[in-house]
This record gives sequence, C-alpha cells and structure tokens, in this order.
Amino acid sequence: MSKAHPINNAELEFDHGYFDAAAFTAATMKTWQAVASVIDHTLLKPDATRTQVEKLCDETLKYRFACAMVNPCWVPVVVERINGSGIPVGVVIGFPLGAGLVSTLRQEAAALVKLGARELDMVIPVGLLKSGDHTAVERNIRAAATVAHHNGAILKVILETCLLSVEEKLRGAEIAIQAGADFLKTSTGFSTGGATAADVALLRGVAGARCGVKASGGIRTLANVKEMLEAGANRMGASASVAIVRELGAE
Repeated sequence: MSKAHPINNAELEFDHGYFDAAAFTAATMKTWQAVASVIDHTLLKPDATRTQVEKLCDETLKYRFACAMVNPCWVPVVVERINGSGIPVGVVIGFPLGAGLVSTLRQEAAALVKLGARELDMVIPVGLLKSGDHTAVERNIRAAATVAHHNGAILKVILETCLLSVEEKLRGAEIAIQAGADFLKTSTGFSTGGATAADVALLRGVAGARCGVKASGGIRTLANVKEMLEAGANRMGASASVAIVRELGAE
C-alpha cells in the first residue's frame, strides 16, 4: 500500500494492490466489536443538540466505534468528551455541497485539526467534476489532504455518487486518490441517494488497496453492512450504529 494509514483491522495479505473483500468481510462479521471498529458513528443533522452529541460520544466510547463523526461546530465538545480514549474525532468539511472556495476549505480543515479532529470527510466540487474541470477538482482535494496529512489526520473524499455518471465516478475516484485521499466515500446522505453495493464495488475497483472505501448513506442494518463489506467497503458511516451492533449481540 502506498499510504501509511492501514486499510483496517483484519490481518490480511495484499497481493500487488489487491483488496480481499471476502476475507475482510469474514473477519469483520465474526463479532460485534469487529463490526463496530469499521463504523463511523455519525450525527450530522442540522438540528442536533448538545445532549444528542454527548450521547453520540458516550455510545462511541461504549462500543468503540471507528470514530465519532459530527459537524464542525461540535468538534470541541467531542474532543473534550472522548479525549484520551484513542478514538479519533471525525468531522465533515465543505459539507454537504462541496461548492466552496479552495481557500475556505483549506482554512476549515486547518481550524478543525487544530481543535483536535483527526478524520476529515470532504465533499468534492461535484459541479466542477461534471464540467470536466479536473484540475480544479484535484486542487480542492489536494488542499484538504495536505492540511490533514501535515497534522496527522486522514482525509475521506465524498464523491456523491448518486449525482455522477459511471465515467464521472471512475474519473473522480482516480483524481481523489492521486490528490491524496485516504478513503473514497460514496455519499453525504443529504442528496438524492446513498450508498449502493454497485458504487462501492466500482470505487474498490479503482482503489484496489491504494486507499480505503467508505460506504455512507442509508446503512441502517447489519445486512446493509455485510452487503457493503462484500462489495469492497472497509468503513461505514451510519447513525444507526448502535442498533447495528446490537444485531450481533452487543448490549
């Protein structure tokens, strides 16, 4: 693998960049703890309250989810709540449209890593990709990736696949990897559709083992998780995380 950030928690062998989705799925589905370790426990509703954010933090600590993923204004609360746990704080940037200025995206990323965020999920400028301005798309992603990596954080790049043609998904995924993405991510959950197994498989086909693939949007059950793992995802974004792990016996 070209990146220092590992694909995830299972002890798997990669052959010339090949990601073994079947083996990863089998390893992850063995226990609820392994499933929890691939889920970003997420709360991005605009009307989320401090009480709800604190509950998200407590659930993240209890079940040891991959990270606690929130909107920027809640990062200080989450950092304080889960500090010292070893679980990273995740935050969305350029969200949910991906239509801001590069300078704004860079400043937002820098401010949030300074506050303690260690996983940044950014939205690509979808309209620029669909316009064929690949240089501008690359510039946006690289700006966020540079800030993230300089500060020991990782970057997940949201393609918003429901708005893209197959060609645009392929091109966008490759641009993201070349610009420094640690994960390709399907969706914001705020557009016309969420994750599909077909899109996850397409993104994994581009990524191989060069970076991770995160499925997000509409993942509410253990069956959804298994389907996305089998398609090639190694990270999920979900707000129904607790219900999912309880299907495997978590209390």
